Amino acid sequence: MIVEQIWTANAYRNFNYLIACPETGDALAIDPLDHQKCLAAAKDKGWNITQVLNTHEHGDHTGGNKQVIAATGAKLLAHANAKDSIPGIDRGLGAGDIIKVGNTVELESLDTPGHTMSHVCLVSHSDTPALFCGDTLFNAGAGNCHSGGHPAELYQTFTSQLAKLPDETLVYPGHDYISNNLEFTLDREPDNQAAKALLADVAGQSPDDPLVSTLALEKEVNTFFRLHSPAVMARLREAFPDLPAELDAKTVFLKLRELRNSW
Repeated sequence: MIVEQIWTANAYRNFNYLIACPETGDALAIDPLDHQKCLAAAKDKGWNITQVLNTHEHGDHTGGNKQVIAATGAKLLAHANAKDSIPGIDRGLGAGDIIKVGNTVELESLDTPGHTMSHVCLVSHSDTPALFCGDTLFNAGAGNCHSGGHPAELYQTFTSQLAKLPDETLVYPGHDYISNNLEFTLDREPDNQAAKALLADVAGQSPDDPLVSTLALEKEVNTFFRLHSPAVMARLREAFPDLPAELDAKTVFLKLRELRNSW
């Protein structure tokens, strides 16, 4: 499996992806908003885009569909429940569905509500798993729930699905927000040395060649995975003095998401 991460350099800081089979040159385009860059990258590498997949229905992820499909004849894949919000879906996806690319690439669809209620992530069936997570999981952060989502559903997605993936899973998010997210982690957990070190490491990185994190690293630096940290809970009590004496993980997650909304 070959992964081409494409930096759009737009105001929303989107990443687009091409996933290619090295044997056949067939490729899957994920959220190809910058259709010109995606088509150019495929042409440069001799790949044929046969499928387009949208992780969810927001325009900064679906905006390049028409142009890529017109140029390639690719089939469009998205969450089965997005049929009324994403025009022209050829294949509706549910949990556990398999997407094959060429002869060698196999990806599994995860039904991951939260950012929106019709969101899919993809995890590769490869020696080193890779997670293509759209706007559900970011490097050191989590998606917002402002436009058709719900934070309680996002909590369930994080704890019942993402956190259970292998620690070596590579993380490929839909946007580059890593520096700002690490600063939020440190605002919530000032003694997080891993987050401090990573923030220094990525401070000067080019989004054209960004860090690819792992789930193990996310569990160290992403406050939305650190729901049992005494420091996180203590800082949360400063912001919300009326919290109960015993804090459960869901309450911590929801309050962190609430703080992040206005941070």
